[in-house]
Amino acid sequence: MQAVCTAALVASATFVLPAPMAAAAPADPDQSVSALLSRLQTLYQKTEEATETYNATEEKLKKQRAKVKKLNEDLADARVALDGSRDDAGRLAREQYRGVDNPLSPYMRFLLSGNARQALDQGHELKRAAGRRAATIERLTGSEKRAAILASQARDALNVQEALAAKQKQQRDTVRKRLDAVERLLASMTREQLERLRKLEQRGITEAQRKLVDSGRLGGSVNPSDIGGKAVRYAFQQVGKPYVWGASGPDSFDCSGLTSQAWAHAGGAIPRTSQEQWKSLPRVPLNELRPGDLVLYFGGATHVALYIGNGQVIQAPRPGAYVKVSPIAANPLLGAVRPDAGRAPLRDYVPPRTPAGAGAGSDAGYGSASAPGR
Repeated sequence: MQAVCTAALVASATFVLPAPMAAAAPADPDQSVSALLSRLQTLYQKTEEATETYNATEEKLKKQRAKVKKLNEDLADARVALDGSRDDAGRLAREQYRGVDNPLSPYMRFLLSGNARQALDQGHELKRAAGRRAATIERLTGSEKRAAILASQARDALNVQEALAAKQKQQRDTVRKRLDAVERLLASMTREQLERLRKLEQRGITEAQRKLVDSGRLGGSVNPSDIGGKAVRYAFQQVGKPYVWGASGPDSFDCSGLTSQAWAHAGGAIPRTSQEQWKSLPRVPLNELRPGDLVLYFGGATHVALYIGNGQVIQAPRPGAYVKVSPIAANPLLGAVRPDAGRAPLRDYVPPRTPAGAGAGSDAGYGSASAPGR
């Protein structure tokens, strides 16, 4: 399900305010739109948080499915081995039964033998036979024990998988409810309010970008590493594809789906979610940024973009928007990480050609110049 973005609504039909909102219209239109923008930002950010939580559970579920599959395969092998051990035990029982029909046991025949050499050979044979019997019994016991343990582990793993699936369904429902709330708020606005909202949002981004550039905090190498350059090229190839929550390509992406796939295609696998990318990858200061680095936003690292140089990033902004080139300060910066730490930058690097219209549309992901309240 895909929410309707601000830009799309502005370009489409005019929406009429519900009677209660129209009757209580504030005297200051800018103040009204500012309040609407703050509310919209809050809804967007909470949707992003829910989306990344859903993505994290999806990753756990994938690993759990693999674990269940491996345990089931091991259990099948153990049951085959157990059947083989039971066959051996059956043969042993039949041999012992046939030995009862002989009036002299193998041990008595050994004692009564008049040939010392033959007696010695029989002794060795008896010892080997006893060893085989002991090994058969031990193998049978071990196979039964292993099969029982694996069966228990497989049941426990399946229970965990089912619990994760139920949790994921709840998280999916939460995302959908929050997207519905975004849509309802957007649909309640007039065309004029939507246009004012868009301008107010863009004004905040422009100001945040100017302050960041003027501060001198932004810098770094213009050249990526070899695999960083591949990640950047992949990201450029996705420009124009729609944002869809929980998606990681090839036809649509959410924010961390784009960054994780860009690095996967470059040959440097990284975690799926923005929170795990922030948590597990090496940090890099903004004045050392180079193309291919990941830029994280908001206190909870709930939004992520891929740095391409010159103070710009490629990102999947939010539902209803498309993968695009944006100013790095389009959202409140948390910090940056480097998936290819330790790899030297390329000596020569030609940035990919920026597709026409790559910067069109809303730059904001889940907020503008300041993070909304949580």
